Amino acid sequence: MNIDLESLFAEAENRYLKPEELKGLSQYVDSLPQRLETYTQIREKEVEIMQAVADQLPQHFPNPSVEDMERSIKNAMLMLRYCAMAMLIDNDQLVKQRFVDWLSQSIAMYETQDLDKVLYKLLNQQLMKSLKTEQIKLIKSPLILAQTQLINSEK
Repeated sequence: MNIDLESLFAEAENRYLKPEELKGLSQYVDSLPQRLETYTQIREKEVEIMQAVADQLPQHFPNPSVEDMERSIKNAMLMLRYCAMAMLIDNDQLVKQRFVDWLSQSIAMYETQDLDKVLYKLLNQQLMKSLKTEQIKLIKSPLILAQTQLINSEK
């Protein structure tokens, strides 16, 4: 759950929510249909999106090892799933706490930073083609957080 909403509900156990607290809750609830639609679109188009990225990757990054390419693509798929969930519950920290912190430990040893940079660029381009502008706005924050954190963890 969204950290702000979680703490809001915890604080309001013995009282009614204040008008400004209700406004924040209302904004999240109002955005939920769009978040659900975006999550569903990403889930339904994941294979199509990732296949397009995988097909383009050798053109932009010649001679990667098959193992590195497969590993980076699988990691990018996981990243996209975690970002979609973070977007759905409006909690970017989910990406850092449950995905980046876990994956960065294993990524550091493979030194695929250059490959991953190209892969993330292609993934972002493919998402721009596959999703509506409003959907891109929703997924952008967790996606940037994940990509930045992962690339920095590989140094």
